[in-house]
Amino acid sequence: MQWSPRVGETVATAVVGLALALAVLLVDPLGRVLLGAAALVAFGLAAQDAVLRPRVRADAAGVTVRALGGARTIPWPALRARLREQRRWGVRSRTLELEDTRDDAVLVVLGRRDLGQDPGVVAEALQAAGAG
Repeated sequence: MQWSPRVGETVATAVVGLALALAVLLVDPLGRVLLGAAALVAFGLAAQDAVLRPRVRADAAGVTVRALGGARTIPWPALRARLREQRRWGVRSRTLELEDTRDDAVLVVLGRRDLGQDPGVVAEALQAAGAG
């Protein structure tokens, strides 16, 4: 089992970055700075989504999570996967928390964009596969 950002969303983010970069040619100097920064952020997100594929992979050894700092594998007996739901400013958000019970410093929080689908579905799949 593996989960990654949706390819369509990654392409759309890159297209938005390209549109912002082209818009830099049409605005005043301050607008160039702002649009240029926004284009860099969009390109950065698209590159991150493209490079960190798959974001989460579950196999017999455990769950491997890929991040910019490298991949980390959490074995099944040490993995705690839980769904966190919260409301902020009237908006409900759901995130998947992956915790390594052997190391208090390891807590990975992933949203729908990171996983490519609802975190609840991924949490159920991981718990059915052996996560605590």
